[in-house]
Order: sequence, then C-alpha cells, then structure tokens
Amino acid sequence: MVEPMLIDLKALMVEREDCDAGTVQQLRNGLAQGKTQYRTLREVTEALKKKVENSTGAQAKRWHLKLGIANFFLGHLGDAIENLREAEGALAGFYLGKALLERQDLDEALKAFEKAEKSGYTGSQVQLQKAGIYRLKGEATQARHLLTKLEDQASHNAEYHFQLASLHLLEGQRTNALRHFERAVELDPGHTSALFQLGHANDLAGNDEDAVTFYERCLNHPPVHLGLLMNLGILYEDSDKYDKAVDCYRKILHAEPNNEQAKLFYKDAQASLTMYYNPDMDMANSRFSQVLEIPVTDFELSVRSRNCLKKMNIRTLGDLTRVNEQQLLSSKNFGETSLLEIKDILATKGLRLGQSLEEGASFERRFPNQQPLSDQEQAVLNKPVSELNLSVRARKCMNRLGINTLGDLIQRTADELLESKNFGMTSLTEVREKLRQFGLTLRGD
Repeated sequence: MVEPMLIDLKALMVEREDCDAGTVQQLRNGLAQGKTQYRTLREVTEALKKKVENSTGAQAKRWHLKLGIANFFLGHLGDAIENLREAEGALAGFYLGKALLERQDLDEALKAFEKAEKSGYTGSQVQLQKAGIYRLKGEATQARHLLTKLEDQASHNAEYHFQLASLHLLEGQRTNALRHFERAVELDPGHTSALFQLGHANDLAGNDEDAVTFYERCLNHPPVHLGLLMNLGILYEDSDKYDKAVDCYRKILHAEPNNEQAKLFYKDAQASLTMYYNPDMDMANSRFSQVLEIPVTDFELSVRSRNCLKKMNIRTLGDLTRVNEQQLLSSKNFGETSLLEIKDILATKGLRLGQSLEEGASFERRFPNQQPLSDQEQAVLNKPVSELNLSVRARKCMNRLGINTLGDLIQRTADELLESKNFGMTSLTEVREKLRQFGLTLRGD
C-alpha cells in the first residue's frame, strides 16, 4: 500500500498569502499525518515571523492571520492571540475566540466570536461556541436555550453533539453525555474534544487501554490539549512506556516552558528510563507488601481485641507493625491477654509489633490523648478517598495501595506514598493539601 504524500505545509502557509477555512482544514490534515509535520510547522512559524516583519498594511494582516493560526495549532496560545488580534476578518475573529476560550478568558472569547459572526463566519458554528462559553460560565439555562435553537444541526454537526454532551455532563447526566460524545465522533472521527472526553471517561473508569486508544487518536487531530498530553503521559508511565511519557511531557514544555507540573513529571519519567530493575527484589517486596495489607478481620480475634483495634483505627497487619506494646496497652480495655493474641497472629506471618518503627516508620494518633474517636471524627475517617477529588496520578496511587478511606490514607507516611509507582512530590503536596481541608495529616507529618 502506497502511503499518501505529506501535505507541503511550507507551500500551504508561506508560499501563498491567502488563508481561508480550506487552508485551515488542509493544515489540520497535514498535522494529522504525523511524522515530521509538527517540526515543519515550527519552522513555518519562523518563516511567517519574517514575512510579518517585512510587510505592512493589509499584507501584514494576512501574515498575522497565518502566524496566529499556526501558533494555535502548535498550542502556543499567547503567540496565537497576539497575532490574531493584529489580523482581521471572520476567520481571524473565530480562531481568536478559540484561542481565548482555550485560555479560559471567557468574556473576551465571547466578544471575539460575536465579532466573527458579524464579519460573516457561519452563524451556527459561532452559536455552538457561545453555548460552550455560557456553560463554562455556569449559565446552563442560556447554553440550553442556544442548543435548543440549533436542534436542526443534530443530523450532521459533530460540534452540536459535543456541546450537548458537555451540558449533560455538567448536569450529572453521564450516560446521555457519553452517548452524545460517541455521536460526535461518529460524525467527525477527528473531533479532538469529544475523543478526549471519551478517553477521560475510560481513564476514570480504570479502562486504561481504551483510554490510551482515545487519547492517541486525539494526537492525530490537532490542536492537542495539554491536559490530554498530561493524562496520556501518566497512562504511558503506568504501562512502563517511559519513552512515550517523556515525549508527552516534552510537548507540554514546548508549549508552556514554565509548566512546573510538566517539569516534575518529565524529570521523573526520564529518571525511570534509566532506573535499575531487579525482578527478584520486586517480587519479594510485592509479597511482603501483600502480607502487610492483610486485614486484621481475616483472623479470629476476641471481641475485646477486635473492638480495641477498631477504636484505634488499626485495620491491617501493617498497621500493627507501626505500633508498640505500650500504645496498645494504653487503649481502654486492651490487656495482656489481648496483647498475646495479637503477637501470636503477627508471628504466624513473620511479623512483630513495632517492626516498622524500628525500620524508620513512625506512629502517631490522629486525635489527641488516644481517646476513643467521637462519631463525628469516625465519620470523617470513614469518608471515601474519592471525596478528595485527586488528580489522575494521585488517584491511581490510592487504588494501587488499596487506600479506600481517609482513615486508610492517614495511616500512611509520606515515604510510603512516595515509594508507589509514579507518585512524586507534586502528588504528595496535593494529597497533603486535600487532607488539610479535613483537619488531617499523613502519619509522621
């Protein structure tokens, strides 16, 4: 099978001055071919800058338009906005609105779209973008009103289904939202935003392979959102594809050189490329970790011992290795008989009280004086960890470690979390800040 020839982006963008919707579609098609096309477009922007410098009047405005659109598809939103403001016409107004919308400058984006419509840009396309802005501003009724007026677009317009799906998502109608995202992709297989939402839905559901498939399809249909690259990079790391993860973070840094999160993830992924791996040690550590995660409820404990451990929020054998005899005996109704019972259970698994303390861990109560928890305090600890609304990377760590509640989480030290795959200082800071909102800290903090 003969591969189609690459679209000549230099001829398209530099060798002729005119630029219309057809030019933009050709640009998208060219970038979708991948290979060296993004690098070529970066070279094209340099050539366009020289054209701008050497032109005046109407001619300069046309070069500003092309330079603005080129920067938009490269993800350089600041440069795109600066140049599109210097251009004129319906196309310039529409893509200025798109760039401002990407930057979440909603009021200015609305003005740009209205100007584009007055200049002759397709009314339905502008109205759909405005519906999206109203939705983002929290004005769902106004967004719904616009979409109702555009119901005739349902048969053929992917953007209509995307905007309707996004509104359903805002209103909590997840099933309807996914149905319309899927319809958007049926009508336009290159609808990047709809593909991203389908990828994100699978990502949240833990369907990593499907999420990667949708995210990778997005890469073929620019402009590529930075959030997509971040999510895809994390999924690549989870499947040990560190070279691909590095490439994702590098693309983010091309667009936003000062993106601190991307810098940290890029550094972590690069380090993982050269990390030494000992499978025997990893297997041994994995087995030991599984033993530590065994719930104390798996053993036949006396009612007194079981109640005391519950009051102290001790749920696993690992928790028991992080307390000493004195701490157990200080709990009300916990005596020598219960202590011997606990020691015998640990001994069957080759563990002992205080073992983790000796290895550098620490134990401290979440509430003062080691008194039994109040109903209110216990309710806080029983909250699912999902209520922290963690990022994808932090959430995957919680799942990997079997952390289901805030009570589970505060029994972990910072070092324990940092030992988890792909969990770095950015995620640790996020977890600490979220816990602080509930008046909690990690063990040892």
